[in-house]
Amino acid sequence: MGQFLAGLARVLSGAHVSWNGCAPSLRQRVYYFNHTSHADSVLLWAVLPPDVRAVVRPVAAQEYWFASRLRRFVAGRVFRAIFVSRKATALEDRQLQVRRMVEGLGQENSLILSPEGTRGSGEEILPFKSGLYYLCCERPDLELVPVYLENLSRLLPKGEFIPLPLLCRVSFGPPLRWNPGESKHHFLERTRQALLDLAEVD
Repeated sequence: MGQFLAGLARVLSGAHVSWNGCAPSLRQRVYYFNHTSHADSVLLWAVLPPDVRAVVRPVAAQEYWFASRLRRFVAGRVFRAIFVSRKATALEDRQLQVRRMVEGLGQENSLILSPEGTRGSGEEILPFKSGLYYLCCERPDLELVPVYLENLSRLLPKGEFIPLPLLCRVSFGPPLRWNPGESKHHFLERTRQALLDLAEVD
């Protein structure tokens, strides 16, 4: 089923994929992206090579993917998603989400996540939430790969479940790392800027 869904996502999106200063790898990474559609993480997962895709786990919004048994089955059994709540505001709840991601990484997995925390309009990249920073504090060995997704807000508009066939662009950028001692503000601005830079790449 995973192979079928990956192929379907690539066909429907007509995705043009480019690797800029980066190459597919089995090393542990966090692929972080600009969030404009519920199809974002699915398409990013789908365009990865099969051997990489097998060890990559999306971080998924529990409120959306638990809305039906089918969504929950696909996210949990096919994508092996790590579920987090977008409504978590208490410090203890946010810390629990970071622990879930660390546990989900284990010794060989990588993650797909959106540091914006909520979907945007597709016209701008929202300020990053702090989760990515605290994840890297726990796992400073991780490579961070920015991935800019273009046209996804029109592929699966808000409120829709059936994607519309469109041409999309998926651009992978050069890997980054958290520098020990780097402030949260500087780190989040630097990683966000890496996505903004990819948006300018043709």
